[in-house]
Formats: sequence, structure tokens, C-alpha cells
Amino acid sequence: MKAYAYPDLHLYIDGGWRKTADTVPVLNPADEAVLGALPVAAKADLDDALHAADHGFKVWSRTAPRHRAQIMMKAAALMRERIEEIAAAITMEQGKPLSESRLEVIRGCEFFEWDAGEAQRTYGRVIPSEPGIRYIVVHEPVGMVAAFSPWNFPMSQPSRKIAGALAAGCSIIIKAAEETPAGAYHIARALHDAGLPRGVFNLVFGVPAEVSQYLIPQKQTGLIAFTGSTSVGKHLTELAARNLKPVLMELGGHAPVIVCDDVDPVAAANLSAMRKARNAGQVCTSPTRFFVQERLYEAFAAAFAERARAVTIGNGFDPNTQMGPVANHRRIDALTALVEDARSKGAKVLAGGEKSSNRGYFFPVTVLADVPPDARVLSEEPFGPLAVINPVGSIDEAIEKANSLPFGLAAYGFTHSAANVDRLASGIEAGNVSINTLEASVAETPFGGVKDSGYGREGGAEGLSHYTHVKTVSHRMAL
Repeated sequence: MKAYAYPDLHLYIDGGWRKTADTVPVLNPADEAVLGALPVAAKADLDDALHAADHGFKVWSRTAPRHRAQIMMKAAALMRERIEEIAAAITMEQGKPLSESRLEVIRGCEFFEWDAGEAQRTYGRVIPSEPGIRYIVVHEPVGMVAAFSPWNFPMSQPSRKIAGALAAGCSIIIKAAEETPAGAYHIARALHDAGLPRGVFNLVFGVPAEVSQYLIPQKQTGLIAFTGSTSVGKHLTELAARNLKPVLMELGGHAPVIVCDDVDPVAAANLSAMRKARNAGQVCTSPTRFFVQERLYEAFAAAFAERARAVTIGNGFDPNTQMGPVANHRRIDALTALVEDARSKGAKVLAGGEKSSNRGYFFPVTVLADVPPDARVLSEEPFGPLAVINPVGSIDEAIEKANSLPFGLAAYGFTHSAANVDRLASGIEAGNVSINTLEASVAETPFGGVKDSGYGREGGAEGLSHYTHVKTVSHRMAL
């Protein structure tokens, strides 16, 4: 494979690249080396972005949907051509295996490609009425979008928001994650090279609280789109509400997995353990709380632990690596604290449990069993390679435990019974329920949560709805 250098990072404002006097280092989580210097936006940069996005909206909202789609498809094609360069940058800054980084680039492109098609399908309707009058409903772009994306998926998470906004005819200012900025930077490159008009897309980095508090109240801001923790999402929603701004919130989860007693426990456990290792468990939909019917419990737990111990951990550029490091030392500290709390309350540690390297942020796939209900890990999302396995006497008990938390983003089940599928699909409180698969969403399906896991949907035919508002036109043919 060709060796790629980490990109020279810039802000992207009003169709141009810029550096700033203030910078922060970007670190490689595998060895803690400095990869580059990230420019931090000052107030003047944010003002320039707001002015540019306001002008860009006037241009882009009046651009034909077919032409919008053509530019988006061209940008997606460019990113596909640059997949190796982009994937290498993601592995450098986020740590995941290069194979996962490639898949993330593809996933980001699929969001662009799907939403480009949806740009041409934001249909209105004509409401039947009495003769001489016509009622027409149309969907118009909501305005400039202030978007905020997290560090765990540097490419695909920004893509969701950027693609949705552009397809709907909105302009956008996105503050991407400071820890993993290269994915959004490469999206900016592709859009620039695809011929996106100036001001339509703007990329900034900075202190998250300062940027959000400045952008959200501005008159140009028509929508706040955020992916991140529930606590931050609630804060941003409160700030938006004070300024009467709509929000699109994709927030935290603590995904339950219900294993019914009619499946192969070893097959289900092997699939689950490898999925737990995906992105080092730093996924809001990562399967975490396993409720296994008693007949299969011991076999499932043993197989899960065995597969977890066999996961090869290392640098993402090593082709043998199956799981890279977690993102930073904060994740190490948080995971260690959750394990020690559970262990002190009687939980069994079947695999992993402590930092596995003196250099880099490596933490093994960790399996806790027989975890008591007062352990913090049963109520706090670990956001790392940590799984909890507990026995249940019935499916009803499992559903009750699955629904016991205020989160409801993704949930999973393993069963071959149609009756069980019906009970799980109708009984589990989550925006996304998957049976016999641990994939929570694809570009063509709507994705989002219920309860404290957020508001609104991204993807699917529903994905553009929050980026538009509804206008009713009443037309009487004669006075």
C-alpha cells in the first residue's frame, strides 16, 4: 500500500482554505505521536462563515435539485477515487483498522449518493378542494444548518449531516471533531473540487461550547444538527429552544441484545463479540447489554469471552489487527472505572478488564458477567469495547430490562421464532430494532432514537424532512 501523509489541515470558509494563529495538536491514539496542527476558528472566522453561508443559501436554495444532485454525486465519486488516502488519514487519527476506515469512506459516500437521489424526490402535494380554489403543499429548505459531528466516525458522521443539508437545498456550517478532523477535511476537498458554489459548505474547528453558543442564536441559523452525548444534546436543545431553533439530535445509546433460547449460542456469541470490537466499541449503536435466556446463558457467555480474548489488538495499519486503540486516555480512565465498579459489586470479569499497553490507548474487548443491577455499567454507556452479559428467565423479562434505561437508539435480538420477532419488534423501545443482525442502519433506512437518545431521523426517505419546512399555498382562481 502507498504511504500517505496526514493532511495539512485548514478551515474551509466561503470557498477558500485558511489557517489560524491558534492551533491544537492532533494525536495518533496508537502511539500518541503528533500528526498535525489543527486550526481553531476565531470569532472573525465564524462571522465570515455565517456571512458566506447566508449568501450560499440564497444561491443553493434556488439551484435545481437535479443540479444539486449532480454536484453531490461528483463529490461522492471523488471520495471513492481517494478512498486509500482518506482511509489512511482516518486510521492515523482515530486508530481503527484500515479495513474499517475504508468501509467508513464507502459508507459516507453512500449517504451522499442516497441523499442526492432524495434531493429530486422532496415531493409536495395538491389537496382536493372545492372548485375554484387549490391548496398546494411544498417543502422548502429550512435555511443555514449549524451542524456538529463527533470523533468516532470522522467521515461517515459528517457525511450524514452534510449530505442531508445539501440535498434539501440548505447551506451548512459544520464544526467537526477536533480529535479526528481529517474526514471532514476530505469531504470539503471533494465538494470544492466538484464545483459546489462558494459559501454553501463551510468547515470550522474550535472549542465546542464556544462555537455552539455563538452559532446557534444567530439569525442565519435555521436548524441545529448534532450527534453526540445525551448531556450535550440536552444542553444544545435548551439553547436552541431559547432561540426558537429546530433541532435534529442523534444522541447516546446503551444498546440491549436479547438472545432467545432457540438460536445457536456460539454463532450468536461469535458475531456479537466481533461486533463489539468494531471501532473499539466506540459506536452509539454498539451492542452492550446482553440478556440471554437461561438455557443458553453459560454457553453464550463462554463463547463470547473466548472470541473476545482472541481479538487481535494493534496498530490499524497492521493487516492482522482486528481492533485498534480507543480514542484517548479519557476512554481508558472511564472504562477502567466501570470495570472496577462492577468487579467490586460482584461481577465476573470473563475477558479483558485493564489497559493492555504502556504506549497508545489500547484496551481489550472486556466481558463482564453476572453484573448486579447497581453496577454503573448497566446504566452508563461505556462507549468502548465492554460488554455485559446477564441471564434472564423469559423474553418478557429481557424486554423489561432492555427498556429500563432512558435510552432508545438501537436494540438487537437473536431468534428464529416469528412470534418472538413480533414480541421484540413491538415491545422494545428503540428507534432501530434489528433481528439476527447487528447492523442498525444503512443509507436507505431512517436512523434515530427515542426517549433520551434523540429526536428526528437521518437517512431513508425521512432523512430530508428535518432539513425542510412545510409551506401551504392557498390559491383562489378568481376574486
